[in-house]
Amino acid sequence: MNSMTGYAYKEAVVEDTQISVEIRSVNSRFLDLNVNLPSFLNILESRIRKDVGQEVVRGKVDVSIRVRDLTSNAVIVADPKAALMYRDAFVSVAKALGKDAGDIPLELIIQQEGVLNVSHEYDVESYWQKIQTVFKPVFAQFVEDRKREGENLKVDLLHKLDVLDECASFFKEWQPRMEERFRENITKKFHELLEDHVDENKILEETASMLVKYTINEEIIRLHSHLVALRKEITDDPVPGKRIDFICQEANREINTIGSKNQFTEIGSMVVQAKDALENIREQSKNVE
Repeated sequence: MNSMTGYAYKEAVVEDTQISVEIRSVNSRFLDLNVNLPSFLNILESRIRKDVGQEVVRGKVDVSIRVRDLTSNAVIVADPKAALMYRDAFVSVAKALGKDAGDIPLELIIQQEGVLNVSHEYDVESYWQKIQTVFKPVFAQFVEDRKREGENLKVDLLHKLDVLDECASFFKEWQPRMEERFRENITKKFHELLEDHVDENKILEETASMLVKYTINEEIIRLHSHLVALRKEITDDPVPGKRIDFICQEANREINTIGSKNQFTEIGSMVVQAKDALENIREQSKNVE
């Protein structure tokens, strides 16, 4: 089990290139991956996405990679024809204004667009090898951070599930008492209405008929089934987040029904405890991948 939150960062110098990699993630219903690279390395984004997608299923993940060359790879090319054209243009303007052109400052000419052209030579594959040197250990640290937090979540989820198991056992233990209380109430109402003209067989028939509707036996069976499925998801499924939420919704229906049929304060208190534990599990499932 992995948490959807994680963080890792590293900065290093690889062959005269300073590289920093930062990976962070928060909760999300699906995998929402954002890769931030220098523009000249955007072609590498698909490779980063592939590496992340092999390990991460859910979460909003931001990968930021910064690259700075400590030695210049700039290539500067001069355009003498453009320089001459600028010089002639300056002289022409000076004459038109009745000014003495004299020697046009070199600094003025080389500042003009197109006189000096600067370009950079980027070997993308070379940068990819350098980036991987930093990215791989950072990503491994990020995955481990999510796993460590996920194990903590797993412990908490299983603890809450133990509480739910205790509640389910309590409901099962008290089920006969609920049915007996229901029989007593039915008998009492018959006697109040009919006094001495009560047909005991009629009471038994009505009680049996009403118990079919008001017993919590089926709810207890289904609740137990949901809790077994929930424990299996938590312990066996590496990415159980969505399933946990779904099973919790189903279990909540059974607990609500038990609460609606309840006639004992003790059971009412246990229903509140069960709903609280279940809500905690649902909230935690939002942090689980």
